[in-house]
Amino acid sequence: MLVVDRLISRVSPEAALRRSLRLTEKGRHPEAFALLTLAAKAGVPDAEYRVAQCYLQGSGVPLSRSEGARWLERAARDGSVEAQVLLSALCIRGLANAKSPDQDNKADPLFMADTTGEPDFETAKKWAERATRAGSAEGMALLAYVLTCGPESMRDLEGAHRLYKRSATAGCPQGHLGYALSLARVATDLPRRQQMAEALRRAADADLPVAIYLLGVLTEQGVGLEQDLEGAAKLYRRAAEAGQRSAQVRWGTALLEGRGVAQDRVTGEVWLRRALAGDPDAASLLGDLFARRGPQPNYVEAAEWYRRAAEVGHQPAARALASLYLTGAGVAQDRDEAAKWLRVTADAGDPASQVDLANLVLQGGGDREDPQMVAGWFLEAARTGDLVAAFNVGVCLVEGIGLERDEKEAASWLRRAAEGVTEAQYMYGRMLADGRGVPLDLKEARNWLLRASDAGMVDAQVALAEMLVNGRGGAAYPTVALSLFEQAAAKGHSGAMFALGALHAGGYNLPAKPDIALRWFRAAAELGHGHAQMMLGRYLSGGLTGEPNREEARLWLERAVAQGVPEAEHDLAQLGREM
Repeated sequence: MLVVDRLISRVSPEAALRRSLRLTEKGRHPEAFALLTLAAKAGVPDAEYRVAQCYLQGSGVPLSRSEGARWLERAARDGSVEAQVLLSALCIRGLANAKSPDQDNKADPLFMADTTGEPDFETAKKWAERATRAGSAEGMALLAYVLTCGPESMRDLEGAHRLYKRSATAGCPQGHLGYALSLARVATDLPRRQQMAEALRRAADADLPVAIYLLGVLTEQGVGLEQDLEGAAKLYRRAAEAGQRSAQVRWGTALLEGRGVAQDRVTGEVWLRRALAGDPDAASLLGDLFARRGPQPNYVEAAEWYRRAAEVGHQPAARALASLYLTGAGVAQDRDEAAKWLRVTADAGDPASQVDLANLVLQGGGDREDPQMVAGWFLEAARTGDLVAAFNVGVCLVEGIGLERDEKEAASWLRRAAEGVTEAQYMYGRMLADGRGVPLDLKEARNWLLRASDAGMVDAQVALAEMLVNGRGGAAYPTVALSLFEQAAAKGHSGAMFALGALHAGGYNLPAKPDIALRWFRAAAELGHGHAQMMLGRYLSGGLTGEPNREEARLWLERAVAQGVPEAEHDLAQLGREM
């Protein structure tokens, strides 16, 4: 240090501070720091704060977190508003703890080395309040943040709103951003939405990436300002280039879809990949893009991105990955792996995943504990009045899935569910018709099957038609039954096709129409219906609608025998003797 600098520091610490600042501007950092330290030791708050910054940034002195912490808190206690603001911000970010470095004369570091800890809202609030009392707009914004996001005991949304407004009025960019977010809670009319958009614009003008991104969202959606997809894309790009991950996702998506910007799939994927480091939404989105890419989806790539998102708890990605494992698209078909990923979303309460996992369990998939877990979900929901869950409880009781088989209890749950669930109406009707779990009641069975049939359920249409043909539970109505079988057959029900063949073959007070009967038997036989295959063989071997065709008849009878139709064995043997 020059002699003149020593004299300056002895005469006036404030002058030493001014001299230090001039030396800093000239790049003479070591000399500047020496003077700065003298001023700081003399108790000049601004000098104490600047010494702290030098240690924290390694400017003119080796970097030292502990020394920086000591000087920063000393400056804050001595009234440096800048130090108070910085300490509050560091505590909010979890970069500082509450213990004073001077406590017990130990040099405990204020800053946690190379890690981010839990936010210290209590200490943050203390320093933000001191800065606010000194009129700091930044302090107001920090205090408002604590009142908004701190522990429940500290929260005061109305107080935070007033502080954000004061901070914004004073021109603080963080104040504008906080005020906009606070307005978002109550922005139900156009004037407030416009006010929110204006506050975001002011924060974005100060180059706050989050504000730029949020302004892009409002611009894209036309909230509080005119909708402008091109303008939104520009804002997303600006925020993305500043490192805002949500903006990187939006900008990448805009490029991929050509929304507000010329389509550029390659660059769009680059931006989405850049966002992936900390944004599972981007990974899931990229999975969607590969899975839905035009006529040639890339399921292998989709599975990889879904997995990345699913592994950090992204529920839609986990469900999508499970779907790929169920179908074998892009991965080896694996029901156990599908169950694993469905379990992630099902455990979190996603009803669709719970149903998918339950269906998988019904087919024999999943872990040993899954049936009990599935039944537990359904019981819990059913007890709250969920009719679909009540139906699923009934199925579990009928099938013995996670619960002991109990047809009486099953019938009780299915009866509840039948008030609003078509499948339950069908199952309950069948139980009444068979006397399983409830007393036999064919008339009531007809009523429930009719409700399910009217709702368009194919199996119910067939079951009701069978009762109407045979006169079970009331008068026989073969013509009505014929219409129901035709409706079911049009939807591909092979049993209904076989029944139509039988009805047109004669009987049941309907005229015999062999040609139509043959057509329906063939349609059902081609779908693998064993008895239809036998009847088709009989018609062909006997020439009931034209010349016999014993070769084709033999083929259909052999198929019927292979399906275990006992009568077909006799027919096949008889045909063999004739040939």
